[in-house]
Amino acid sequence: MNAPQHTASTVRPGPVALVTGASRGLGLALARGLAAAGWQLVITARDSAELSAAEAELAAVTTVSAPAGSVVDDDHRERLAEAAAALGGADLLVNNASTLTGYDLAGAPLPHLADFPLPGLLETFEVNVLAPIALTQLLLPQLRGRAGAVLNISSDAAVEAYEGWGGYGASKAALDHASAVLAQEEPRLRVWAVDPGDLRTRMHQEAFPGEDISDRPLPETVVPALLALLRDRPASGRYRAADLTAAAPALAPDAALATVRGGR
Repeated sequence: MNAPQHTASTVRPGPVALVTGASRGLGLALARGLAAAGWQLVITARDSAELSAAEAELAAVTTVSAPAGSVVDDDHRERLAEAAAALGGADLLVNNASTLTGYDLAGAPLPHLADFPLPGLLETFEVNVLAPIALTQLLLPQLRGRAGAVLNISSDAAVEAYEGWGGYGASKAALDHASAVLAQEEPRLRVWAVDPGDLRTRMHQEAFPGEDISDRPLPETVVPALLALLRDRPASGRYRAADLTAAAPALAPDAALATVRGGR
């Protein structure tokens, strides 16, 4: 009797997410949640050492590509799009990378608009608005083919006026509006702008030098709300993570994966 013939597995690999600013904070927390749900990942950040540590951790769970670089760099964005295509094409783009002021505050408070250095203001808009739009343009052919989604991380500073937050808030308001327009122009996609709320992150600490922010929740606490977007695929629009968390039950990782695969 001939020995049974074994064929290669036909199991389709998990969907692909590209997450910017993924070496720490909310970006890394979300990447961990996506990895646990079976997603393949392209992650990026400017700090190569921190990104390498994140890659090593996530590679124990899923397939990861981790090109280091700045999202404002044209060539780097091209490399990110190519990395997503090499994994099968992006199902999800998470524009999470942000800057408060476009320069190192070095312990100084956030600047008033009257004193905001214009090179820093330009960098703020390049990182927080132009780069997400440019990266979205590159990923759209992949996302369209999968009826995918764009998740832009916003802020309450986009809709509320806080002293010292003029540059950052204005850039996030612009990103919110760009998200709303993209949703009108790409009806087959989901385009969400999400305010995650105040979180205990390094960037938030930089905004409040010398203050104790230990009362803020950790980034991991809002990941279930973001994964719920992938499960439920609500209409494109602006959401608060707190509202999503209150409205949605806990999401099992396999449910998130099944929903994405079923929605193609």
